[in-house]
Amino acid sequence: MSNQIEWAKRIAGLAKTGQFFSKNHYDTERYQQLLAIAAEMLAAAADAEPAPVKLILERDDGYITPKVDVRGAVFHDGKVLLVREAVDGLWTLPGGWADIGDAPSEAVEREILEESGYQAKAVKLLALEDRKRRHPPSLNEVYKVAFLCELVGGEARTSQETTAVDWFAEDDIPLLSPGRVTLGQIKRWFDHWRRPDLPTEFD
Repeated sequence: MSNQIEWAKRIAGLAKTGQFFSKNHYDTERYQQLLAIAAEMLAAAADAEPAPVKLILERDDGYITPKVDVRGAVFHDGKVLLVREAVDGLWTLPGGWADIGDAPSEAVEREILEESGYQAKAVKLLALEDRKRRHPPSLNEVYKVAFLCELVGGEARTSQETTAVDWFAEDDIPLLSPGRVTLGQIKRWFDHWRRPDLPTEFD
């Protein structure tokens, strides 16, 4: 099933890019048909209706590229900062989509403040990774950018997106939101926190 999702996303990306560069309506119609096929494949994989899936795919214009998800690993007294997501009740490193106009470090610092109430400063790029290599399938192609961050100030505060904020030791990590962060990633970020000389990871 995961192969079907990946094939469908690649077809959708090619169709959207083809539409952008198409120079006649015949090619445009063919690319629209390809997009409809991709929507049917994704809908079948998710047991959903093709029409709303096609609307989601049609939102992006131009040359299709991955979205960017930023996450911040903030440590204090040997513990890592986690927030509990309102949408699924599971825990994650604070973070989210990078906004247009934000530098990656600015995006993660803003997300940490908005989701947890704490102020932090990004001090090291931990990893730039392809989401699909470590997380469940997603409709979007996503690059995940993880930063090591230093605590600057603030206090615990929830938001519209989070229902709890807390600090956790490495051997006491709660159930995680698998689309956002994995236990393996958090353990790697603990290693980076203990050994700042470790190189940035990628892919």
